[in-house]
Amino acid sequence: MPAAHPLPRPARTIGWDLGGVHVKAALVEGGIVRAVVQAPCPLWRGLPALDATFAGLPNWARGEAAHAVTMTGELTDCFADRTDGVAQLAGWAATHLAGEVAIYAGRAGFVAPRDAEPNAAEIASANWHATAALLGRHVPDALLVDVGSTTADLIPIVGGRAAAAGYSDAERLETGELVYTGVVRTPLLALSDHAPFRGRRTRLMSETFAHAADVHRITGDLPEGADQQASGDGKGKSVPESETRLARMIGRDRGEGTDEDWRALAGHFAEAQLRLLHDAAATLLSRPDIPAAAPVIACGAGAFLADALARRLGRRCLPFTEVLADRIAGRPDWASTCGPALAVALLSADTLVSKEDR
Repeated sequence: MPAAHPLPRPARTIGWDLGGVHVKAALVEGGIVRAVVQAPCPLWRGLPALDATFAGLPNWARGEAAHAVTMTGELTDCFADRTDGVAQLAGWAATHLAGEVAIYAGRAGFVAPRDAEPNAAEIASANWHATAALLGRHVPDALLVDVGSTTADLIPIVGGRAAAAGYSDAERLETGELVYTGVVRTPLLALSDHAPFRGRRTRLMSETFAHAADVHRITGDLPEGADQQASGDGKGKSVPESETRLARMIGRDRGEGTDEDWRALAGHFAEAQLRLLHDAAATLLSRPDIPAAAPVIACGAGAFLADALARRLGRRCLPFTEVLADRIAGRPDWASTCGPALAVALLSADTLVSKEDR
């Protein structure tokens, strides 16, 4: 049974997803998401980076509220291990967020920050569980595909509940429910060791000249504002600059190919990334407890990849914001990208309302 929720019923609830690369927050008032924000945060530099990001967030994010926190930032190498990361991030939240704070512990429900360390195994990188738990209230059977900047979560929802075979990152890597690929930060070397170019098969340079953001920018699929990180060469993010970085992956300069050549090369890497998701999804959907009619729910900065995956699988695709249309006012920017932040905010607010009603 979930632990008793440590918060009184608030007028405002803010959900947080404290990641190693971004901070995401969602404001809920009256059971409705009113505002959402994502901001870059190089957490690997230590908690001062989180302080700086927090200082630059909109005023509503720093205001008085009940706060529900999930995290993936405990993975970053500024912490000794995951338990240390969970404890430090929970302590940071308790110190910096104005109002009562609850930490999402997945299968164990919400816990107080003081109880985070002994529940670290449940808290660590449980943001996927929050998203699936919320969506299961709306779509009883589905495959949630949340493709972010760095990773992709593929979570079966069966009978209205998250039905992942794994729970920890290590377990979900084994089950295919965590695919370590995303639409911004993934180096192209992680997608393929070769590529076709002008009629030949070429090996790649063993360097991180280009990343997935370059590929999806060239193909025209990358959402506006999704790439909040520095490029591989520290230069700009125009299509020509992405083509320059992509060309270096095959030992060439941009001038050695045409725009069509670079689009074709980018398409190779986009297909390789989609193939990773397809292989994982095909295994998961072969489970006998997932109905053949179960849709794909597309979420994250890379929702366009989830949509392409659904088409390839021959399954209906439901956008995250469409499933939750009656809970999101005006469908604000970042709503899909910040799915777990919305999820913990709504789960927390709903739990509090339910407790008061009883």
